[in-house]
Amino acid sequence: MTQDHSLPLDLPANEIASGVRGGRFSAVDVMRESLKRAHAAQDFFNAFALIREEAALAAAREADEAVRAGRPTGFLHGVPFAAKDLTPTAGDLTTLGSWSSGDVVPTETALCVRRLQQAGAILMGKTTTPEFAHSSFTWSPRFGATRNPWDPSRTSGGSSGGSAVAVATGVVPFAEGSDMGGSVRIPASFCGVVGLKPSLGRIPMTILPSVFDDISHFGPLARTVDDAVAFLQATAGPSDEDILSLPLTFAPERTHDGNLRGKRFALSIDLGFYAVEPQVESAIRRAAAAMAEAGAVVEEVALPWTRALVDEWYEIWCVFMSAYFGDRLDAFRERMDPAMVEIMRRGFAKDATSYKRIELLRTAMWRDMARLFETYDALLCPTCAVTAPPVAMKDGDYFGEDAAGRLIGLDMTCPFNLTPQCPAISVPIGQADDGLPVGLQIVGRRFQDEAVLGVARGVERLLADSAGRSEAR
Repeated sequence: MTQDHSLPLDLPANEIASGVRGGRFSAVDVMRESLKRAHAAQDFFNAFALIREEAALAAAREADEAVRAGRPTGFLHGVPFAAKDLTPTAGDLTTLGSWSSGDVVPTETALCVRRLQQAGAILMGKTTTPEFAHSSFTWSPRFGATRNPWDPSRTSGGSSGGSAVAVATGVVPFAEGSDMGGSVRIPASFCGVVGLKPSLGRIPMTILPSVFDDISHFGPLARTVDDAVAFLQATAGPSDEDILSLPLTFAPERTHDGNLRGKRFALSIDLGFYAVEPQVESAIRRAAAAMAEAGAVVEEVALPWTRALVDEWYEIWCVFMSAYFGDRLDAFRERMDPAMVEIMRRGFAKDATSYKRIELLRTAMWRDMARLFETYDALLCPTCAVTAPPVAMKDGDYFGEDAAGRLIGLDMTCPFNLTPQCPAISVPIGQADDGLPVGLQIVGRRFQDEAVLGVARGVERLLADSAGRSEAR
């Protein structure tokens, strides 16, 4: 896919809104370009469960009329965005990637999406997800596979794969995703965009049957850190719709300092137990070296962790799925993803005592991180141990061990859903030897979302400057 990057849609979200408010271009023209790209992204990569052509253009016309009439406008006025098919939006078919959802059309919109709309952004489509957002590969029995825009023979990642593709192909400056084990960060890494798991409760999580779940986050997939900040500015903040939502205000101005000089970072290539592809390790080390050249202190650390973090997160995940969606299993078993059926079976079999004991592992992990944060501003590691795998592979292909007993895993994200108060962001740092994107994961102190975004901004700026110097030579 090729596209003209001189169009208003290619501006940062805040600049799109400023241009629409100032009458330099129209919301309708921006939306028409977004919809044109969406259809192309659908044809090539299968990124959308639904494109809201009529509704989005009608909202864009209303946005232009508001400008002409001098009515109040939000800071994201006229900006197109996409939301995941997991997230209910009024009047739109919302399937969760599953035949078991039937053709349900919700009458209410999730708070996260409502807040974006209240800021003036316009929902242009719903993006694909694996069934119940359970997988690192966006494939569902209902919609099939979503492919990677860098190489259509590779996966987009999951579970917010459609949202990542929508951003990577320029359809929208940001899209909504959800992250329970890396579902924002994994596709961000594989598709070469920014993906943030905010600290738990920073954006109210209102779409699950329980408001007491403690691994689940809404988060942005975005073209740039600026666009991720704009998303968070619109969606963050407490609400009684989610008892776990934080009584904190998000301060976007605190993300503006991207200066890395003097900051201290712990670097772990493998988190103690992953078999990381050499091409991924090389890309991460190049980024760390560039940060050190910019004046940061980057020190490699040895973490005492084992694959038990991944294995026990998986046990939580199985119980999550069986508890929230297991009532659909008897009626729809034959039309479900077989991996989903096995996850639910395992969840039903889990006993309560061993499930509760997982908290002891989480406690030990947190104490390790708390000690680390006494010395360092953030932990750096790969977002994923591999670049985007072939589209036909499955999560089950990434549970083995190599000859040294290291986990042949796909993502390096789910451990940090066990410490959900710590924000974690994936920032694209260039390509590996195979030409596919690599993401650097930055994990920060609890509730310090602004600080993590500031570091991400510094990395983004540093690598952009480095690319510019290389082109100049």
